[in-house]
Amino acid sequence: MGPSGEQALQGAISTISQSDPLIKLLQQVRFGRMKPTDVGLCAVTESWLEIYENALSSEGLTQSDLRRLNPAPRLAVLIEVGVLTDDHPGVTSLKVSYDRALARAAGT
Repeated sequence: MGPSGEQALQGAISTISQSDPLIKLLQQVRFGRMKPTDVGLCAVTESWLEIYENALSSEGLTQSDLRRLNPAPRLAVLIEVGVLTDDHPGVTSLKVSYDRALARAAGT
């Protein structure tokens, strides 16, 4: 048997937060200390996109849980400051994964 819904949600949030570029690096971009195209920031962001996508496939997440994990607001901030573009392959993939996860949760 998999983790409970609350355990799955907390685990996903924890996993996503550990690599979140908004928390650690976005202020550096806003203050001009780092460029949106900085290699380090790009590497962290690429990793975060993959981690986020994996977290969405965590067993036990409900539709309600997934709505709390919606990546759209965070992606919008990263796109707004120029770290990502709307047509970035990782952004597209994460959006598709989120939609699939929601559909999967609706079917359970």
